[in-house]
Formats: sequence, C-alpha cells, structure tokens
Amino acid sequence: MSEKIAATIKQLGHDECYLLRQLLNLFGTAFEDEDTYTKAQPSDAYLKKRLSDETFIALIAMQGENVVGGLAAYELKKFEQERSEFYIYDLAVDADHRRKGIATALIDQLKEIAKSRGVFVIFVQADYDDPPAIALYTKLGVREDVLHFDIEP
Repeated sequence: MSEKIAATIKQLGHDECYLLRQLLNLFGTAFEDEDTYTKAQPSDAYLKKRLSDETFIALIAMQGENVVGGLAAYELKKFEQERSEFYIYDLAVDADHRRKGIATALIDQLKEIAKSRGVFVIFVQADYDDPPAIALYTKLGVREDVLHFDIEP
C-alpha cells in the first residue's frame, strides 16, 4: 500500500485566480484535454465572478505551493423541494500523487461544505473506461447506472 502524504485542502476564494488556473492546467493534463482546459482560459474578471458565485465550489489539494489535485462542483438549487444538490463536475489528482487519499480528502471537504449548507446529496459521473474513478466513487456512495446525453444548443 502506498504511503499517505500530507496535502492541504483549500476552498478557493474570489481573488485566487492564479490557483484556479493551476487547477485548470492540472485538469488539462490529467484528462489529456489541454484544448478545453488550457488553450482559451477565461479572463481574471470571469474567474473572479465564478469564484464569487456561491453555487460554484473550487477545492484544491496543495503540497507547498503546488496544486496536486482539485475538484470543481456546482450547487444545483432544486424546485420540487427547498433543497439543493452538489454536482462534482471535475475531479483530478496529479499522476505522481494518486492513490494517496487526496481525491477522498477533496470529497470529504465537499461533504463538510454540503452539510453546512443543508445539501441533500452529492452526485458525480464516471466513464465506464475509468476503473479508478468507479472504484473511488463506489467506496464513497451508491452506484446508479444512468444514460447521459449531450444536446447541442
């Protein structure tokens, strides 16, 4: 079993665009999708607006000055009842820091935020061809097999 390493989990504040950019770069590398995450990053003004929006949560795992993991989640305020859900949109850990509890620590921090807001449930999607993600989410929650469709606007 790999040795657990220390990482500091932090929720990004409105003025921490430079850390959100590090997270975007990490996502680009981890997902092998630099075009989406690094080629046309938004302005600082746009990122500050996102980071100031209480329905967007950006958590990072840091070792020293380096972002080694993170997640982006959205709070979805429901209409059928006075409650909300968190959707984990992206979660990744740098390849050199995987299997050391960082992803679980990020989700645990999101759970604390969810509890403080009275959030009903946290949900996340995983691709069938991503066994490590499936194993992590199975350990933490209940699996539901659903279909996902992308609809062009």
